[in-house]
Amino acid sequence: MRRRTALLALGTAAVVAAGGVLLLGTGGGTGAPAAGGDLPPATAAVVRTDLVQSKTVDGRLDFARRRPVKAAVEGTVTVAAAEGSTVAAGQALYELNDKPVTLLYGPVPMFREMRNGDRGSDVLQLERNLRDLGYGSGLYVDVWYGRDTEAAVKRWQKSLNREPTGRVGAGDVVFQPGPVKVVSTDAPLADRVAPGGTVLTVASPQPVIRAQLEQTDGPLAASGTKVEVTLPSGRTAAGKVTGTVRPEPGAAGEASQEGITVEVVLDGGAKAASGEDTRASASVRFVSEARRNVLAVPVEAVVALRGENGGYGLQIVRGTTSRMVRVETGMTADGRIEVSGPELREGMKVGVAAS
Repeated sequence: MRRRTALLALGTAAVVAAGGVLLLGTGGGTGAPAAGGDLPPATAAVVRTDLVQSKTVDGRLDFARRRPVKAAVEGTVTVAAAEGSTVAAGQALYELNDKPVTLLYGPVPMFREMRNGDRGSDVLQLERNLRDLGYGSGLYVDVWYGRDTEAAVKRWQKSLNREPTGRVGAGDVVFQPGPVKVVSTDAPLADRVAPGGTVLTVASPQPVIRAQLEQTDGPLAASGTKVEVTLPSGRTAAGKVTGTVRPEPGAAGEASQEGITVEVVLDGGAKAASGEDTRASASVRFVSEARRNVLAVPVEAVVALRGENGGYGLQIVRGTTSRMVRVETGMTADGRIEVSGPELREGMKVGVAAS
């Protein structure tokens, strides 16, 4: 019995027999049955399965869009939101001189005191917040700060036990695009902060995984690429690439300049990473290619055929006889190779080279 040795090259498999190459006739692709003595040393089944080529890299759980929250006025920090907490509209981010600095939603930063007679997009977003927080009775939401705005502001101020002036000072509120995650407290209790001093560092509550790819992995970094993330706890979660990013100052898992940093969002949102340790590593599995519901065999089963037609074949074993059939090969993954041909059926036994 001739010994066969498997050779895998360029995504296909070629098996060459010791002392010669198995020969297939130039006829149809089915050889004559071989004698019992020519049976292979081992067999494997033709299976129908999914073949997936993937790459797993290290990553780290973090939160997107870190940015500082700076004081607009001078004061002493008397209260600050706890690290790791999530702050929503109407809640205090911190207190200066025992006065709450409230988070409100909007893209325009707080840059002035707002009062009756003012006009602008900052007034519009203030009024939207007053309405959404339940203080907008009788309020017409527009860009004008009128008497109705003033009345709504007074109702809001009374709820905070603040003097109902009807004016909103530059240090009374902080506008952010949405809820924020407190990443760090930069000014401890009793610290004196000046205007422009950083009190907190916040981020989006949306958990992200930042992972490092090599430059040659560029196609895997495409926005929308689906991935599987193994979180620090060992739980797995589906996600997708949102794109490439520059490492953020102080962010976990900063990347070197030689690779590509990709950001992955989890399908389950904030709940998907609930209770996870953001100081621990995660892993990200990228799928580069997949073939679903295909016939596959061990790569060692594929034989290189020599002759007028060449190509590849499989030694089909049935009882005490075997025959060679021509096949087409496809992608390889996890030790298996995709095969197809008119004579192939799921469950067939094929010869496998001795290891």
